[in-house]
Parts: sequence; C-alpha cells; structure tokens
Amino acid sequence: MSKKVIVIGSGFAGLAAACSLADKGFEVTILEKNQIAGGRARKFEVDGFTFDMGPSWYWMPDVFEQFFARFGKKVSDYYDLVRLDPSYSVFFGKDDVMNVPAKMEELKKMFESYEPGSGAKLEQFLKEAAYKYEVGMNEFVQKPGHSIFEFADLRVVSSLFRLQMFQSMSNHVRKLFKNEQLIKLLEFPVLFLGATPEKTPALYSLMNYADLVLGTWYPMGGMHKIVEGMLSLARELGVRIELGQEVKQIYVPNGHATKVITNQDEFYADIIVGGADYHHVEQQLLQPNHRMYSTKYWDNRTMAPSSLLFYLGVSKKLNNLHHHNLFFDEDFSTHAYEIYEKPSWPSKPLFYVCAPSITDPSVAPEGHENIFVLIPLAPNLEDTQELREQYYHIVMDRLEHLTGQSVKDHVVYKRSYAHQDFEKDYHAYKGNAYGLANTLMQTAFLKPKLKSKKVANLFFTGQLTTPGPGVPPSLISGQVVAEEIAKSYAS
Repeated sequence: MSKKVIVIGSGFAGLAAACSLADKGFEVTILEKNQIAGGRARKFEVDGFTFDMGPSWYWMPDVFEQFFARFGKKVSDYYDLVRLDPSYSVFFGKDDVMNVPAKMEELKKMFESYEPGSGAKLEQFLKEAAYKYEVGMNEFVQKPGHSIFEFADLRVVSSLFRLQMFQSMSNHVRKLFKNEQLIKLLEFPVLFLGATPEKTPALYSLMNYADLVLGTWYPMGGMHKIVEGMLSLARELGVRIELGQEVKQIYVPNGHATKVITNQDEFYADIIVGGADYHHVEQQLLQPNHRMYSTKYWDNRTMAPSSLLFYLGVSKKLNNLHHHNLFFDEDFSTHAYEIYEKPSWPSKPLFYVCAPSITDPSVAPEGHENIFVLIPLAPNLEDTQELREQYYHIVMDRLEHLTGQSVKDHVVYKRSYAHQDFEKDYHAYKGNAYGLANTLMQTAFLKPKLKSKKVANLFFTGQLTTPGPGVPPSLISGQVVAEEIAKSYAS
C-alpha cells in the first residue's frame, strides 16, 4: 500500500513536492488555507482586470523546463512564454531612462555608452556569473542542506573561491565598473535576497546571468498560468487538492505525526510536508516539545523584505512604460539601509511598476492598463491604512512626474496589500514577502532544515528553507524534499 502524504500549502514548493511525490507512487493530498491555489502566486479578477498577486518576474526558464520535463511534459503544454525586449526599464530621473535590451550585442553597446570599455568587462563578469550559475544551480541548490559535509567533496571545495562566497557582491561589481548607474543595474537583482549588496556574497552574481543572459520572460495570461499548469499536472498525477482547509494542528503522538487537523476536518497521513510558512508550521502547529527551533532563534533570523503592493486598474493606455519598470530616481543605498540595517518606513522609497497589459491585453479591459506597484519594505513594520495611503501618493506623484502623464485621476480600481495581509493570508513570519534572507550565515546547511529532528515524518519546503527565496528556488525546494522523502521511505 502506498504511503499517504499531506502537503500543507499549495505554493510553488508545495505543488512541486506534491507532483514529485505522486510521480514516485505516494498518495498525496494538498491542504490549502485559501480558496485559490498558488500561495503568494495567487490571482484575483475584478471589473475585467486579472491581477497576479505576487511574483511577476519570470527568470531562469531552464528551471521550469526541467521541472515539467521530469514528468514527460513541456512548459508549452501549459502556457505560452514570450521573452520581453527590453527586459525592463530603469528610471534614474526625468528623461534619464535605461532600457535594458534582451540581445547581448545591444546590451554591450548600452554598457559602452555609459562607460567606455565596460562592454568587455561585462563579458568577463557574465562569464564568471555563468560558472556560478552552472555550479550553483547544478550543485549547491540541489543539496538538501543537512550538514556541511554535503559540501566537502573536492569539486565544491575547490569552487568556493571561484564562486566568490567570501567576497561581497558590492566589491565584486565595483572592481569592474565605475559608472553608478551600471552598478545599480548589476546590484538590483540581489535587493530581494535579504541583505545589502555589501553583505551579499558575490556568488549571487549568478542572478545577473539569469537576468542578462537567460532573459526576462512572461507567461501569457499572467504568472498564475504557471500555477494552473502545475495544478493540471498534479491532478493528472492523482494529487487530491483541498481548498479552504486551514491547518490548525499537527497531531504528534510518540514523536511521529499521524494526522493533520484543519478548520473543517481531520486528515491522516504517514508523512507530512510543511509547504506553508516554516515558522508558522513549526511554532504554531506543533507543541513546544516537537519544535526544533526556539523563539529566540527565529527572532534572530534575517528575513528578506516585505512589500507594500498596489493593484491598480487604469482607464487609459499609458505612455513611457514597459512591462517591468524600476524607479531608482532616489538613493539606492539609503532605501536598502532602511530595509536591512535600520528597519523603518523609507524616507525616499525606490519602487517597481509592472504593467503586464502592455504585453498581454487579456489582463485588462480594452483601452485600460493593469498596473502592479511594489515598494520593498523591512519586515515587521507598523502597517496602517494611513501609511499605505501616504506612500501611494508618494510613488504615484513620482510615477506621473517621471513618465510625464496623469495616472492617479484615471485609477478606476485600487487595492493595497502589505504586512498585515501577508500575515493573514500566508501566516508569513513578521509579514515577510520573500522568506529568509540569503546572507552568508543563512546559506545552504545554515538554513532551517528540510527534515524535522523532533518529528520523524515531518519535512519542510519553501522559501524559508533550502535553497531560498524566489520562484525557481521554491520549485527546486519542492523537488529536493520529495527526493529526501523518497530516500527515507524507499521500499
């Protein structure tokens, strides 16, 4: 008889774990708190608009292809993927906009226009980043992170210095480039990893390879199309998906979990996978004697940022915006300091605007625009409607000024989302949006473990454990935990 697995949460990690386990012959049930699957990658529809609620960047397309290929499928079986060109725009000021081209030759020309000689340096930088991507994605992120000895084989040890684990991203970039705008471009991908570029290992220039070489993509219909594809695959593999089932307790007699109690029912299982917020599963669903980590341990973790989001429907087409737009017209280091070093609402926030309707007319009514505005914030801040409204006007005034058009007067739908919502909808620790920061002391085997040491059949997956925050790492996390379970329960 096949073993029964309960997966708590239907985000990317939970769905990846469920599909992988079902494919290995396990009987899998997903319990999802909300009425729509996808975790942070949920969507909602209103007044003809379709809003992706969370992830909006589609990077590392190889990770998605490899996932579906495990089951004899292709990405194109589930959604149509288009590459964006320009990949995104960076606003440094009024009439000072960098449009980042998708083609490498054009990218090198753009670098040269900002700093003579930087085209060749970009080639060198990306060659090193390609090595880090290959080793990082094929070696590091595939390891379960049980102990340091996983990283003790000669190839990995000999790679440590070439991977630049002990040099900061900031130093690495500034050794090659002097132009501040190019530096900001190269440092931006680590902004959501949970630390300043000065405290992020240069290993993470692999993100620049993902960005500038592998490219920025978009699944037509929205990011939730990925979730829909994974749900279709899960059902085809026999996974049972239960929505509106908020887990209240994991019942653990004699160090072995036997059932999960929800707001509606009880589910019996041989194995449990916590794909919801790790802190919540461990600290709220288990009794104190079954928890691996203390309150102090969690309080000392460095969390990746939270966000203030605005979902806006605009009753006209907008000019001077691309699909992805970064607004770096204020000081990058000041905002980063106010996220990571001295947590506070930012004095002059950087922000991001996604306008998917520019690429995909299906996500907005004809003649309208679908706008997603994001301000990165420190986790665990006071979150009030008054503060949200204050920051709405700050960023919208700058958006109007920098793009030279009226926007606020044409907003016909508006919804905000911040710390309180992340906590309410996802039990997100300290209202975080992106999980656990990828600092050097929270990398690989130094993250919270995939397998509980107190409950024999309890495992964890997602962006607070190996390999870290983001959509591709979450997909990988689900597959890694499925492999660990399959090893533990091999018949």
